[in-house]
Amino acid sequence: MQILKNRSEFLAAARAKKRGVGSMMVQARKRRDDEQAQDDAIRVGFTCSKKVGNAVARNRAKRRLREAARAILPQYGKPGWDYVLIGKNEATAARPFEDLKGDLKYALRKLHEGH
Repeated sequence: MQILKNRSEFLAAARAKKRGVGSMMVQARKRRDDEQAQDDAIRVGFTCSKKVGNAVARNRAKRRLREAARAILPQYGKPGWDYVLIGKNEATAARPFEDLKGDLKYALRKLHEGH
């Protein structure tokens, strides 16, 4: 799993499929052939707006999203795809961790229907 770092990568994912669930928003896109990394890895990015809270609250929400992604994406993500996980106000930090992982599984399943 690789981390998205460039703004252009986040913007490309924002123009693709989206799925909102109770604790997060998940954006996903299949990379084009000319964009493929040599190892065809799953790439993921994390973001939280200031609506989530102060810096401490945003960082906590992103840490929880990172751990959920680390646990779920290797099994349910697809190689050659980019994912962006967006934290939601109050919900990301307060949701029980097992439910957070379940939300991510559900979102990925819905995003990949038809692929």
